[in-house]
Amino acid sequence: MVSEKKILHFELLGAFSCEGIALKAGRKVLAFLQYLIVHHERNISVGELIEEFWPEHSDAPANALRRILFRARALLKEVYPEEEDILLTLPGCYAWNQDICLELDTKQFETAFLEAGKKKGEEQLKALLFAVSLYRGDFLQANDSGWAIGLRQYYRTLYLDACKVLLPLLEKKEQWIEILDICEQARRIDFALEDFVIYQMQALIALGQPDQALEKYELFRNRLFEEFQTEPSKHVEQVCMLARGLQKREMVVSDIFGLLKEEDPEEKAFFCTFEMFRSIVALERRHLSRSNGTSTLVVVRLGQGAVPATDGRRLEHILLEGLRAGDPVARLEAGSYIFMLSDTDVEKAQLVTSRLDRNFYKTYRHSKANITYHIAKIPFKE
Repeated sequence: MVSEKKILHFELLGAFSCEGIALKAGRKVLAFLQYLIVHHERNISVGELIEEFWPEHSDAPANALRRILFRARALLKEVYPEEEDILLTLPGCYAWNQDICLELDTKQFETAFLEAGKKKGEEQLKALLFAVSLYRGDFLQANDSGWAIGLRQYYRTLYLDACKVLLPLLEKKEQWIEILDICEQARRIDFALEDFVIYQMQALIALGQPDQALEKYELFRNRLFEEFQTEPSKHVEQVCMLARGLQKREMVVSDIFGLLKEEDPEEKAFFCTFEMFRSIVALERRHLSRSNGTSTLVVVRLGQGAVPATDGRRLEHILLEGLRAGDPVARLEAGSYIFMLSDTDVEKAQLVTSRLDRNFYKTYRHSKANITYHIAKIPFKE
């Protein structure tokens, strides 16, 4: 009678553990054991281990290898005291005992995701939920070895792909709480992927929480610009506008007029998204076609020598404080802005840009930014 193989279960996604028990040892010992676990399906040569863990070729790498192997075996013995010869020493290499089967959560996660792709409807939804539940955190999150970092990115990508497939299925079933949970974890891995902030905001709107949706939008927008000097896409802005609209529902007429009254208007230019800026310019063009007046657009760029994040914030401050109250300003990209001067011809616009230029270099004397201004008259007709 053939005896069944002993199964050893290791968790590599999130905190490293064995049978749910956290293994405690020095970083190098843990990294060594993790390397053996990840490559458990083959014999691992002495040379490979020395090259990986002692690349500087210390005086006695073979002795160091034997010591670290002893500690790794001692760790396994703590969890499996009844098991003998879990790790075998073979001529020129090390291997796991063939009578023992290693079960890894990474393999379960990968298999579950791939199997989910073969299913449809409710079965696919259940399979994806199971796959996502297996991802309890980044692969060997405390291991900063090169081989671990590469695999970490692979499993992150796999997880994010699973979430992208899962979210539309949850949306169809209006499972908003589940969507929020998934988006929260996915955004901790990669906050810049807009799919997750869009689904997160839509779920909050569906739950009757447009205020919280707008909070998520503001956090996302600020961090996106801080790290990449870019603005959210049109799709994100559309969800934001929906949330703002829902904030104002169920109001009586006096409430609506009260909002439009704006009791304490800010004494500075009006900073807005580019989509909103386009709408303002379109309205201005209609006004000009009736009044035969003149307005101008000005594009401002930092140019060479600028530190995009630092000088971008400085330029934004000068524009908001130096333009007239209500003049619309929008960010185009890092270090690039556009604003509109109503009832202002090109000559007067040049005076405005000269004043802004003086204010910038007077306030920020050490800046090396080479600011340029491009002025264009708004056409009355197509």
